[in-house]
Amino acid sequence: MMDSEKKMIYHEKQRLQLCLLHSLNNLFQEKDAFTRANLNAIAAKLDLEDPNKTTWTTFSVVFKPHHNALTGNYDINVLIAALEERGKKVTWHDRRCGSSSIDLEGQEDKLFGIVLNVPVRRYGGLWRSRHWIALRRIDQVWYNLDSDISAPYPFKNTEEIREFLDGVISNGGEVLLVMNSEE
Repeated sequence: MMDSEKKMIYHEKQRLQLCLLHSLNNLFQEKDAFTRANLNAIAAKLDLEDPNKTTWTTFSVVFKPHHNALTGNYDINVLIAALEERGKKVTWHDRRCGSSSIDLEGQEDKLFGIVLNVPVRRYGGLWRSRHWIALRRIDQVWYNLDSDISAPYPFKNTEEIREFLDGVISNGGEVLLVMNSEE
């Protein structure tokens, strides 16, 4: 395939704390696979379903259990609910096994993609938080679709992606396998 014939890879860039939104859109390779309104609605529904919910109001900004209403910053529950709406299932990867137990070469109809949740330091290390990153195999090539990088990064081979995943695990990151529904 010539360079001009290569498929364009969709890649949203980071803004505010909307990395979960960007990760989902990058994972599905669609501009509006999800919108902020979609994720806010999912978070609100989760808030209503949570019998132990706590809501804090400070300076007219509402901080809810599943997201920050001002900046985004959605949690794992919003990720799982959003993926389930699209017929996907999330499986937590057992970090004790390393990346060698993930079938990266297997059938694309089973493993849809990988979502990572990694610790980050921003603003010169003053701000510690976590960041969502999507990895997806497109035309037999795995891509890092991190919204913090300038362009999608294609992994050269399976060994390179395994080294990357093992680095994520050893630095306190979580690896979530996004599976296609078996229905």
